[in-house]
Amino acid sequence: MKKKILVTRSSMPDMQEYMEEIKELWETHWITNMGVKHKELQKQLTEYLSVENVDLLTNGHMALELTLQALKLSGEVITTPFTFASTTHAIVRNGLTPVFCDIDPVDFTMDVTKLEALITDRTCAIVPVHVYGNVCNIEEIERIAHKYDLRVVYDAAHTFGETYKGKGIGSFGDASCFSFHATKVFNTIEGGAVCYKDKELGERLYNLKNFGIRGPEMVESVGANAKMNEFSAAMGLCNLRHVDEEIAKRKHVVEQYRKRLDDVEGLQLNPIQENVKSNYAYFPVIFDEKVFGYTRNEVADKLAEHGVFSRKYFYPLTNTFDCFHGKFDVNETPVALHVSKRVLTLPLYADLSLEDVDRICDLIVDME
Repeated sequence: MKKKILVTRSSMPDMQEYMEEIKELWETHWITNMGVKHKELQKQLTEYLSVENVDLLTNGHMALELTLQALKLSGEVITTPFTFASTTHAIVRNGLTPVFCDIDPVDFTMDVTKLEALITDRTCAIVPVHVYGNVCNIEEIERIAHKYDLRVVYDAAHTFGETYKGKGIGSFGDASCFSFHATKVFNTIEGGAVCYKDKELGERLYNLKNFGIRGPEMVESVGANAKMNEFSAAMGLCNLRHVDEEIAKRKHVVEQYRKRLDDVEGLQLNPIQENVKSNYAYFPVIFDEKVFGYTRNEVADKLAEHGVFSRKYFYPLTNTFDCFHGKFDVNETPVALHVSKRVLTLPLYADLSLEDVDRICDLIVDME
């Protein structure tokens, strides 16, 4: 039997490189609480992402949840159900009410033509999601937010290292939150970051991630514990040295997928966006069963039978989760519902060989 191909595989540096990076931790025994590695990664990411400020946290979810808390919001937050659970949960866990906007059928980000109609006197913020590396309609979101005096916090988990019109993707909105989970383009094993401009927001965020502690004998506010540890920061320092090379490899994989699948009837591939420098984070395919002849589930099953593991990402929609049963009407986001039932993200990682890409495409093209 041929080797298994997983939907993703974590990028890791050479073992010796990582061992060299963490060696001094055995000398200092400073392995958490914003040590040398934490501060150095913070500095390097600020430069790499071309943003004003970066704070590092234990994971991407806490980055988003604590940012919303630091903004001292109340009321309703407009977001999208076509996302990972974290986005919606971060809103709900702050005592806020998510209001779901449908998605654009081409790039799967928030449909800005439906955004303004959802704003009420209780709306306090917008949490748009950059999806699969596709960038939201930033100009329109910012225009609407300014018109109604709303906060904007981008879930940028899928867009590490991307630029839009030459600007770092993390520089938009009141804040942009990244995930450095092991499966992402750039990882710190587990980790996350918040990019922001307002120093006061940064101070509140720091307090929230470190118990409100500001000195040996000063605790000025109530906070949680969401500090990135030194081992994760060290992994980030190593991976950051190689991330551009990793993205270039991912690009070759995506180009091969496009070469093989672009002309297959019944398949909708991820768009190539103007003015966006992509990180090639994911390769989603929408299967139109009426034209292609097979459903997304049938394709996924066939791939799995041959040791190829894809992912129905994002399915189910967050507004259909059991934990929200009866609270939301999924029919208010029909495009998101349609896409969620037909999307399949194919295996994509830097070390995926073009031969394996061809093997995957052969299985899809020859479904009989």
